[in-house]
Amino acid sequence: MKIELINEGEIFKIIPLLNILSPSLPDEVLRERLSEMVTQGYKCVGIYDGDQLIGICGIWILTKYYVGKHIEPDNMVFLPEYRSKGLGKELMSWVYEYGLKQGCVASELNCYLTNKSGQKFWKQEGYEPIAYHYQKKLL
Repeated sequence: MKIELINEGEIFKIIPLLNILSPSLPDEVLRERLSEMVTQGYKCVGIYDGDQLIGICGIWILTKYYVGKHIEPDNMVFLPEYRSKGLGKELMSWVYEYGLKQGCVASELNCYLTNKSGQKFWKQEGYEPIAYHYQKKLL
């Protein structure tokens, strides 16, 4: 297994994994959004079994007044056959180390209320719930 940042020019190769998370979003929409996200600082780290991309975790480096510079893992997903093998912990260790190298002092993330397995994973990783994430559609 190898873990590395996915080159910006190859970002669309994460679309099959994003389809697992959001099967109702057309690939064209994902391409448009990924293109815009990259211009806003989005990066994605991939975990590979040989040459096969088997898992991803998006990352954002942000600074907020209440926490300072931090890394935000975003939409971690693995191919189903690679789940529950400890690879999520391995991928997150890479993300934490990357964050430290970028000068981050913390990590924050969002996890859906309905994602019970995700909540369990993040708690095992040492995350504590500190807020609700609200959303209001403008269109």
